[in-house]
Amino acid sequence: MATRVLSSSPKLLNNLRSFIKPLNSASAAAASPLNFDEKPELSTVEKQHPIATTLHQPTTTSLDLDDHQKLFASVPTLKLLRSSVNLGLASNETFVDFGMWVMNSRLMETPLLRDIILKTVKHTFFEHFCAGETTTEAGECVRKIQEAGLRGMLVYAVEHTSDNAGCDRNLEGFLQSVEFAKSLPPSSVAGSAVSFVIAKITAICPISLLKRMSDLLRWQYKDSSLNLPWKLNTLPIFTDSSPLYHTLQRPQPLTPQEESDLELAHQRLLKLCQKCSQYNVPLTIDAEDTSIQPAIDYFTYSSAIMYNKDDNPIVYGTMQAYLKDARERLFNTARTAEKLGIPMGFKLVRGAYMSSETKLASSLGFDSPVHNTIQDTHACFNDCASFMIEKIADGYGGLVLATHNLESASKARNLGIEKGNQKLEFAQLYGMSEALSFGLRNAGFQVSKYLPYGPVDMVMPYLLRRAEENRGLLSTSSLDRTLMGKELKRRLKSLQFAKPEMAATAAGSMKIEIGTP
Repeated sequence: MATRVLSSSPKLLNNLRSFIKPLNSASAAAASPLNFDEKPELSTVEKQHPIATTLHQPTTTSLDLDDHQKLFASVPTLKLLRSSVNLGLASNETFVDFGMWVMNSRLMETPLLRDIILKTVKHTFFEHFCAGETTTEAGECVRKIQEAGLRGMLVYAVEHTSDNAGCDRNLEGFLQSVEFAKSLPPSSVAGSAVSFVIAKITAICPISLLKRMSDLLRWQYKDSSLNLPWKLNTLPIFTDSSPLYHTLQRPQPLTPQEESDLELAHQRLLKLCQKCSQYNVPLTIDAEDTSIQPAIDYFTYSSAIMYNKDDNPIVYGTMQAYLKDARERLFNTARTAEKLGIPMGFKLVRGAYMSSETKLASSLGFDSPVHNTIQDTHACFNDCASFMIEKIADGYGGLVLATHNLESASKARNLGIEKGNQKLEFAQLYGMSEALSFGLRNAGFQVSKYLPYGPVDMVMPYLLRRAEENRGLLSTSSLDRTLMGKELKRRLKSLQFAKPEMAATAAGSMKIEIGTP
């Protein structure tokens, strides 16, 4: 299938430079989750020369990402120092490897050691990348970012469930997330507090069943004569470039028990979609690895056909741009949905399973489904973003750009897609790329932070995947860590400079007091 690649004109980049300094893909890295309630104590000099800050007032004026004083104006010094240390550790591959070894080792089987390890994780990386352990803590986190003009993508961080009882418990957690999202009051700055609720199909459908379904869907794509009696109406799941090597032999049909489990899983998803539709809270289904992604797409698209009405996407799918077939799949799926009158929304991400995908393909004697270079991934992301942004400009569908990609921001601005357009949302992980989040917000876009929450041990798979996924990005991208370091040095110098002046002022006050009759 031929694909149309949109050229990047200088005009697009010129529009971008009007509100944010250029960054390459390696420079917009991680930053700390900011504490918007506490503010660092100002020195005497700073009190006499107040810092102008735009953190709480959206504007379309330019934002200098080198201005560390303005960017971190609302962050207390202790918080800034702590975040800088956390990011420094996260960027050290040796430390990350050791941490992952510990978390996957038999040390976690010893109650005392497990307790110590989990408490250490909770007060370091968990607090840095996660919104809390309970809905109450997550709500407080949403409130803080909401006051800064950002929104939250609420993520009850459960996944990879093996039985129906666990799936039922997880569904209740997702339903509570939707109800909680609806209960949070909107703000005049950011609008609705929660932009999306995020769910993983592996949390409401046993993973063994997802693998069986994916095998059957792949084989049906190879052989259209294969009848799948359980299959509902859906959108295109594969293209000729999609990886099919997971299924090398014709799979057996689902057993009666598997069909019963499939019906239960389907009913769980429909119940969640119904709740989201009732409360008008969009639902995004996260992508996972290619061994089970066909079944995930099947669930996503079949529910989207039922609930995405009147050009208002309730159900969003996720496309991972690091996959070689992502561009063609997105184009094919979106065009088919549009022809059928189904408004389809997508979250576009880089991808989170690079190492495992490459290892599996290699073990089976096939090329990796992942692009050979990061530049190819960026090119795919840009093409997918441009395609969907043009659709949005024409009034179709919805798009979440989970990215630090500035070309995509430029394209959106050039087409007149500004803050208030509910069809486009930029998003970054909580604990990462805060400077860019504020830059995009100040430029007039809607921006969300991906907020996973839940008990520490339950969220552990998410944290391990963040460590694995971002090891290269964090080690080579140092913009925010550099800015934090500069701001910490500035505050230290400012404090030292202020001490003599404060002492002189105090001495002068004492003389006046003594000389008074």
